[in-house]
Amino acid sequence: MMILGYAALLCGSLLSVALLVITFRKDRKLFYKSNGFVNESFFLGENVLENTSFFSAKNYYRSQLIQQLDYWSYRVISLGFTFLTIGILSGAVWANEAWGSYWNWDPKETWAFITWIVFAIYLHTRTNINLRGANSAIVAAIGFLIIWICYFGVNLLGIGLHSYGSFPSTFN
Repeated sequence: MMILGYAALLCGSLLSVALLVITFRKDRKLFYKSNGFVNESFFLGENVLENTSFFSAKNYYRSQLIQQLDYWSYRVISLGFTFLTIGILSGAVWANEAWGSYWNWDPKETWAFITWIVFAIYLHTRTNINLRGANSAIVAAIGFLIIWICYFGVNLLGIGLHSYGSFPSTFN
């Protein structure tokens, strides 16, 4: 359950990162080339004058893409949040049977809880219509970084009950 939860949360967070990139992307001049007779400017995107119109077809398709990314990131993160919640609860029940306590504040358990809190904040920001889109995507992007800390960082530290491997210490 935890791996399914992390995988879905990572995919949903990547959709939110894509939303942020598309929302805040500007046309950048890649390079400027002069061959003596003709000056050529190369841009990402189309002509600069076409981008200035509010009602252009490009802006319409861009806003549709942003809405679809927002919609799908919300759906995928909701699914991942459900899997994460079930994984944390079932892990707590298993820990009680194995070790006699539901929660030990192990680093992996703590970071899983922090991940759960961040994505709970994301889902709560989605309930406010003024915070949808880029605002909630920022929270999901933060969650993306938290998942990497939780999934890889804590495992590689070699501390606690949930460490499955670590870098060998070469200092003596």
